[in-house]
Parts: sequence; C-alpha cells; structure tokens
Amino acid sequence: MTQIHPDHAGDAAAFLIPHADFRERHRIRIHAPPGAVLAAVAKFRIRDDPLARRALWLREWPGRLLRRARRKTFDLDDFTRLEQPDPLTIAYGLIGAFWAADYGLVACASTAEFRNNRDPYVCKLLLTFTVTPLPDGLCDLTTETLVCCPSPDARRRFAPYWYLIRPVSGLLRRRLLGIISARARAAARP
Repeated sequence: MTQIHPDHAGDAAAFLIPHADFRERHRIRIHAPPGAVLAAVAKFRIRDDPLARRALWLREWPGRLLRRARRKTFDLDDFTRLEQPDPLTIAYGLIGAFWAADYGLVACASTAEFRNNRDPYVCKLLLTFTVTPLPDGLCDLTTETLVCCPSPDARRRFAPYWYLIRPVSGLLRRRLLGIISARARAAARP
C-alpha cells in the first residue's frame, strides 16, 4: 500500500537543489532486497503504465493541436540521471517551463549543469527514489518530487499547473510504485 507522507526534503534534495517550492512524496513497502528495488527503479519508464501513457497523451494533446508537439511522448528518458552521494537513491533532474505546451525543456546533460542553472524563467524538478532497508527482507521505497522555482514569476506560472496535475500525478506515482514493487519482487524470487 502506498502512503503520502509529510513534506520534507532528503539529503539528495539538499545536495541538488537550493529549496523546494512544491513537493510530493509517496512510499511503498517491498519484500525484496535493495539491489532488486534499485534495478527495478532504473528500468522503469512511464510508458510501462497504460494509464500514464494515456494521461501524457492528454497532457500533450493541446501542444499537438497548436503544432508545438514533441516528436515523442514525454518519459523518464527526458530527465538527466543525477549523481548524488547516497548509493541507495536514484535521482533524476529536469529543467523547464513545465506549464508550457511543450514543457519548455532546457537541455541539461550533467549534475553540474542541473545544479548550476540559474535561469529565472524556468524551474528545476528533482525526482528521487530512495530505498531504505528494513528487517526481514523488506525495503521502503520512497519517491519524492521537488520543484524549485527560482523567481516569483516562475512560481506564479508553475503554481496553477502544479495544482492542476497533482491529483493525476499522485495517482500515477502510486501506480509506478506498484509496478516497481512487482518487478523487484519478481526479480528477487529464486
């Protein structure tokens, strides 16, 4: 069962972004070793979930109508896998004007580029997956989304988008954790 937990930034977040204006956090308990859970996280793509594919198609539909469509549907491949000090955390970064029809993505090829971007007109989104080993072969997998808006203008533009997509995003995140859990448990079976 997935649970929403109180908002707080972890060590990965503090290392990668200065502050978070918006946060969402979900957790699931998985009966699998940490390595299997991390491997399942690394292999997951949004397109693996039919509901997520449909939700993204709807999100991107106005851009296609306005001929601002992307060549491919948005997925985790659009994120940059970020280096960070915790070996039990996988972190992804994305920079953009997410409220724009085409997400307003800014190229970001490295952790340094992500951390050092100071463009006041775009936001930084940090997506983390952290595994916490527990007794009896269990792990907690926590996913957290943090968004840093570097200016009042970016915050004003992002806030309505966040409140519009957050319910769907939460549903999709819970489904994502379920898929990852099933894959990690399957990989851990002898």
